[in-house]
Amino acid sequence: MIKKLVLVFIALFAIQSYGQDGTASPYSFYGIGSLKFKGSVENRSMGGLGVYKDSIHINFLNPATFTGNNLTTFNNESRPVKFTVGGSFTSTSLKTESSEDKAQSTTFNYLALSIPVGKFGFGFGLLPYTSVGYELETLDSEGRVDFRYFGDGGVNKAFFSLGYQISNSLSIGVEMDYDFGNIRNNTINILFNDSGEPLDYYSVENSRSDISGLNFNLGLHYQKMINSKLEFQGSVTYTPEAELTSKNQRTIFTDNGTNESNIEVDLEASNLAETKLTLPTKYSVGAGLGEPRKWFAGVEYTSQNTSEFFNPFYGNVGATFEDASKLSVGGFYIPEYNSFSKYWKRATYRAGLRFENTGLNINNQSIKEFGMSFGVGLPVGNVFSNANLGLELGQRGTTNANLVKENFISFQISLSLNDRWFQKRKYD
Repeated sequence: MIKKLVLVFIALFAIQSYGQDGTASPYSFYGIGSLKFKGSVENRSMGGLGVYKDSIHINFLNPATFTGNNLTTFNNESRPVKFTVGGSFTSTSLKTESSEDKAQSTTFNYLALSIPVGKFGFGFGLLPYTSVGYELETLDSEGRVDFRYFGDGGVNKAFFSLGYQISNSLSIGVEMDYDFGNIRNNTINILFNDSGEPLDYYSVENSRSDISGLNFNLGLHYQKMINSKLEFQGSVTYTPEAELTSKNQRTIFTDNGTNESNIEVDLEASNLAETKLTLPTKYSVGAGLGEPRKWFAGVEYTSQNTSEFFNPFYGNVGATFEDASKLSVGGFYIPEYNSFSKYWKRATYRAGLRFENTGLNINNQSIKEFGMSFGVGLPVGNVFSNANLGLELGQRGTTNANLVKENFISFQISLSLNDRWFQKRKYD
């Protein structure tokens, strides 16, 4: 047990040591940033599919999956304690109608622990929810750079999940999230003289929002053998609307070549010192069929009322929000889970697709995203623990209407380690 926990923290330290901004997307300029967390490596390797539940992996997308039936391997007395850590590396190619650029980011994705207690199961962990990381420029009528925008930060999520096994087939769950973090946005205004030369005078507007608040996620999961080999799994999740508190500050720095000044803007006068951010209602529904410990294929649809989102401190800055949606299709295949002679036959092979409308609309263009993913789960140590590798190829945005198209490749890795903590004593 101690060795496994040490391995988890070594992996976490390595991920953090090489960590940079969680995103390099110009679309993270809007709202509270780009959605960073899209599920575990196992979920993402199946197109973001969150309907599947098993006894050895943590499914972050549905709190009802934190419980389950006891294992025959454990004499029907308990289920394994599960702990996992994950990170990713993403390389992005940015393209407009006139230019191209590249960016990279390496980030920590999640750290979580799940513990069974009879018919209950609870879990807790930490993960980045959204991420801000951009550098943008605008040109004046003469083709000169007049504004530069750059920002960083994001919102993190500390969660606590509780699931309850109503029957052998049906489970329910609730998750409580504490969202926290800060977002920093900076704008540089460059001025020119009559000859088109940049002046020594310039100004910088620095804005910061410290965000915090609670929200909840409810889940329902159903699984049932429909014949001797085939199993059905279905799930529903619902996230009610919630409000986050944003404590804001803004300063304006000016330099005319001889004098400098740093002025703090009075946000109290405009009722912007503390604002409320609405996290819109969200739901998902999914279903799939498979043979236990052999294969599974499923589909899941997710919808969010993103049109209700608005950040009064920054405004929407030329963008509007529309309702978001996502369709995920994916599954896995295990050649022979109990093979003793062929290691690769015990591996889990995953693949999936996702089609997403992000809910962001800029210049009358809906920003859409597509991803094609592959992954493999490699047994480590005993039959329950594994290392998971994932690869996703995707595209976001468009070059129409002077926008940016992003082509990205994301590599993900996680450790999913399992052990038995609670055993009935055989002898007094």
